[in-house]
Amino acid sequence: MRPTAEDSSAASPRLSAQLHQLAEIFRERTVTLREVIATLGGRATALLMVILALPFCAPVSIPGLSVPFGLVILLLSAGYAAGRPLWLPARLLAVELKPRFFPGLLEATSRLLGWIERRIRPRWLWLTASRVWLRLHALAVCAGAFLLLLPLGGIPFTNTLPALVVVVGTLGMLERDGAAVAAAYGLLVATLAYFAVFAGAAFEITQRLLRAWSE
Repeated sequence: MRPTAEDSSAASPRLSAQLHQLAEIFRERTVTLREVIATLGGRATALLMVILALPFCAPVSIPGLSVPFGLVILLLSAGYAAGRPLWLPARLLAVELKPRFFPGLLEATSRLLGWIERRIRPRWLWLTASRVWLRLHALAVCAGAFLLLLPLGGIPFTNTLPALVVVVGTLGMLERDGAAVAAAYGLLVATLAYFAVFAGAAFEITQRLLRAWSE
């Protein structure tokens, strides 16, 4: 998916509607990831980023998944920022998604996305009016993905906040909602501050332990 100023929510259906349509199309047969991406067309990159980040938006962490999912989101968002088309290894594109599992996943994701999208609409259009702005926003999503992949799952909200940066920022770009994009930047700043507090506390505890050890 290439971020362009010409894309708009008016020109294409929302992601939640696309996911629902996919669930209906693939309800009765096995489908490959290549077919899914071909059906989604230019929005496949954004869809994959949102789907991978959504499970981490809940306060409950998912052990062992934030690192690989965060890495994939980072690679996808970096390609988005560079204006490069979606690329995945052929072996991954050939992975088969079973009909009993895949439509249910799409429907659940569609409902959650629908709830988010009802709160997102085109506004503050100057923030999404050019390719340069969109690529800059994609870098913020990259930052959120990088923070997500850090192995800090034992600390509350260290998965949730970066995942929200990815989801809100990506949907804001898709729907040309500058307010949502601005909110993603606010979430990124809050995430960095949150991480900094824990880093400072860890440093202080380490210093105290070292002083106690040396005495």
